[in-house]
Amino acid sequence: MHLRTRLKHLALAGAALAVVTASLPGAAAADSGDRGDRPADRGLSAVIRYTEYGIPHIVARDYANLGFGTGWAQAADQVCVLADGFLTVNGERSRYFGPDAAPDGSLSSAGTNLSSDLYFRGVKDAGTVEDLLATPAPAGPSRDLKELMRGWAAGYNAWLRKNRITDPACADAGWVHPVTALDVARRGFAVSVLGGQGRAVDGITAARPPVSPPAAPPAGTGSPGPATPAGTAASDAVPDPDDAAEAARELFAPENATMGSNAVAFSGATTANGRGLLLGNPHYPWQGGRRFWQSQQTIPGELNVSGASLLGTAVVNIGFNDKVAWSHTVATGVPLSLHQLTLAPGEPTAYLVDGKPERMTPRAVTVAVKDGAPVTRTQWWTRYGPVVGGLGAQLPLPWTATTAYALNDPNAANLRGSDTALGFGRARSTQDIVDTLKRTQGLPWVNTIAADSAGHSLFTQSQVLPRITDELAARCSTPLGRATYPASGVAVLDGSRSDCALGSDPDAVQPGVFGPARMPVLRDTPYVENSNDSAWLANADRPLTGYERIFGTVATPRSLRTRGGIEDVTAMADRGRLTVADLQRQQFANRAPAGDMAAADAAKACTSALPEDPEVCRVIGDWDRTVNTDSRGALLFDRFWRKFTGTVKPADQWKVPFSAADPVRTPNTLNTGLPEFGKALAAAAAELRAAGIALDAPLGAHQFVVRNGERIPVSGGTESLGIWNKAEPVWNAAGGGYVEVAHGTSHVQAVGWDGSRCPVARTLLSYSQSSNPASPHYSDQTRLFAGERWVTSRFCEKDVLRSPALKVEVVRG
Repeated sequence: MHLRTRLKHLALAGAALAVVTASLPGAAAADSGDRGDRPADRGLSAVIRYTEYGIPHIVARDYANLGFGTGWAQAADQVCVLADGFLTVNGERSRYFGPDAAPDGSLSSAGTNLSSDLYFRGVKDAGTVEDLLATPAPAGPSRDLKELMRGWAAGYNAWLRKNRITDPACADAGWVHPVTALDVARRGFAVSVLGGQGRAVDGITAARPPVSPPAAPPAGTGSPGPATPAGTAASDAVPDPDDAAEAARELFAPENATMGSNAVAFSGATTANGRGLLLGNPHYPWQGGRRFWQSQQTIPGELNVSGASLLGTAVVNIGFNDKVAWSHTVATGVPLSLHQLTLAPGEPTAYLVDGKPERMTPRAVTVAVKDGAPVTRTQWWTRYGPVVGGLGAQLPLPWTATTAYALNDPNAANLRGSDTALGFGRARSTQDIVDTLKRTQGLPWVNTIAADSAGHSLFTQSQVLPRITDELAARCSTPLGRATYPASGVAVLDGSRSDCALGSDPDAVQPGVFGPARMPVLRDTPYVENSNDSAWLANADRPLTGYERIFGTVATPRSLRTRGGIEDVTAMADRGRLTVADLQRQQFANRAPAGDMAAADAAKACTSALPEDPEVCRVIGDWDRTVNTDSRGALLFDRFWRKFTGTVKPADQWKVPFSAADPVRTPNTLNTGLPEFGKALAAAAAELRAAGIALDAPLGAHQFVVRNGERIPVSGGTESLGIWNKAEPVWNAAGGGYVEVAHGTSHVQAVGWDGSRCPVARTLLSYSQSSNPASPHYSDQTRLFAGERWVTSRFCEKDVLRSPALKVEVVRG
C-alpha cells in the first residue's frame, strides 16, 4: 500500500511538472495581462509542491510566474497578517481600527495607528516608492525584482479571489483587499527604513513649529486674543548632552532590541570533509508581520534556492542552495544621522545654510479615521530629510525658536535589499556573495555570514549607512553630537554648514553612503560568528579594527551572548571534524553563560544573604546551568538575574572589570557584596512562591506557549543570560509563568555539503508556517521546536518527490 501511494505521488508530481514546463507563459505573454480590463494575473501560473510541515517548493518558468506562486502560497498561510501589513503601508489603519490603537510594530515604531498612517500616507502622497522604482539599476531595483513583485501581487490577489479565508483574524473582514506590485514595493520600503525613519515615525509626525504665547488682550476688552495652533511653545530649550547620550545608547543597544540573531560559519579547515558549514539562528518576533515563512523557489536553469522570507517579500532572505548558505544578524551600524538646524530669526520653518535661509517644505497629510472626521497634519522636510521631534520618548529633540533637528536616512533611497537576496540565491560561492553586496548595496541593518561547499567562510558588515566618518564627526558635531556619537554612533552634525555634507565614496551606488571598500570584512578564518555585537570579534583570534564609529565599537565589553557564543564556536573549531549534527547540537545546547559565571558564587554567597531561606541557596547550587525544559532552578535563577541586572549598572555587577586584552573572559566574578544581590534573590523567591511555583520546578512547566488549547513547553532563555537559543517570553505569574514568546529563535538552518548535488540541510521554524489556528501548520513545527527536533530539508527533486506528505497544486491566475 505504501509503494502504491508513493507511485501515485510520483506520477502526480511528474504530470504537474510536465504542465508547468509546457504551459507556463513567458514574461512577454504575462505582461499582456496587465492591459485593458483583464485581470493582472491573466496567464500567470506556477507549480507548488508541498512537503512535510506545509513547506512549499515553487517551480515556475520566469520571475513573474515565480512571484505568482510565492504570493499565492504566502497568502494561503498568512493572508490576515499580510493584509494587515498592506493596510499599514497604505496609511489606512485608522480607517478600519481607529486612530488610537497600536500597530503590531512590525513595519515601524509608530505608537498609534494615526501616527503610522500619517507617516505611510505621507510616503504614498510624495510618490517616494514610485520614484525609487523608476530609478535605473543598480541604484534602483532590477527588472527581475520588479517582475517578482508584480507576480507576487497577482498571486496574492488570485488566492483571495479563489479561496475562502478561514483565519478568524480576518475572515469576512472589510479590510482585506487586492494589492498591487506598488504595494509590495511599499512594504519593502518599510522594511528598509525600519532602523531610520521607521524608528522615528512618532517624532516625524508629531514635529510642530514652535508657537509664541498668545498676546494678552487689551485692558478692559475681555478679548481672548488669537487662538494658539498645536505646537511646542517657543523656547530655547536644548537636550542635555549627557542625558541624550545615555538615551541614544539605550535606544540602539542590541540587548534592548526586539530583533537579533546568532550566526556562525565554519571554514573547511574545521570540518570533517573540508567543506563549509553554516548555522543561522535569527531572533525575530513570533507574532505579526515580521515573521519568517519557508519555501523553495525554482526557475529551472536560473534559480534554485531554499530558505525563509520575511512576510510580504518575494525573495528568500535567509537561505541556501547547492553551493552556498547565508544568514544575517542585526548589525550595530546606525542607519541614520541627525542634522541640527539653525533657524532663521523669526522664521521657525526656515533654516540657515552658510548664512542663507532655506525654507522647509510642508507636506500636508490627510488620514481617514473610523467614526470621525479625517485628520490632517503637516510634516516638514528639509534638504537633509524630515524634521523630527525626537527618537522615541527617551530622546526628545525639541523644535524651538532657534533650533530644529532633521533626520537623514539613506535607506529611504534604497529599494535594493531584495535584489541583494536574489543575488545571494543565485550565488555559487562566498565570493559571489561579496560580489552581490558590492553590486546591489541593499542591506539596511544586517550583517552577512556565509559558507560555501568549497570550504570558504565569510563575515561582512555591508550596510547602507550614512557616510559619517570619525573625521567628519570631529569636525562637524554639535555639542549634542559630541556626546551622542561616541556613546551610540548617532551623529548630530551642524546643518548650517555646507562643508559638513556627508560626501560620497566612488564605489557607492548612491550619494552620502559608505562604499563597499569601507565595510568590515573577514574571510576564510576557521570560524566567523556574530551575536549582534560589532564586527570587532567576528573571530576572536583575528579582531577586526579600522572601521568608523558609526559601524560599531572596538575594544568594548561584549554581551554575554557574544561571549558565550565565541566560547562555544572556538571550542568547536578547535575540536574540528565538524558536521551538520554538531551545528544542531550547538543550537539546543541551551547553556547559560551567566549561570556558568555566576551561579556558583551566587549559591555560596546566598547562605549569608538569605540565612533564613536555605532552599533558595540549594536550588541555585543544584541548577545544571542550562535552560532546557527539564532544568530545575533555571526559572529561579532567571527571575533573580533579571532583577539583579535590572537594578545594578553593568560595570558594578562584576568584581573583575572588562579588559580589552581578554574580552571573552572579562568582566567576571559576581559582585555578591552589593545589597542588591540579596534583595534580588529574596524578591525572585517571593515572586515564585506567591505565584504557587516551586523554586525547583522544571523550566518547561512554566515557560510555554499555548496553541489551540495545547500547552507546548519551550526551552531557551533571555538575552541577559547569554543564551544562544534565545527566547524573550512574556511573564504572567497568574497565568503560570512565561506564557508566550514575544521574540527569539525563529527560522533556524544548519547547512553543509557532502559532495553530492544536494546540500545537507536541517531547518526549523519555531512558530510554524501559518498564523491561522485552523491550519494544520499552525503549531506543528512549534512542537518540533519543543522537542528539539528538526526538519530534513528536501532540496533536490528526488527528495521532494519522495516526501510522504507530497501534495501538488498547479495554481493559475
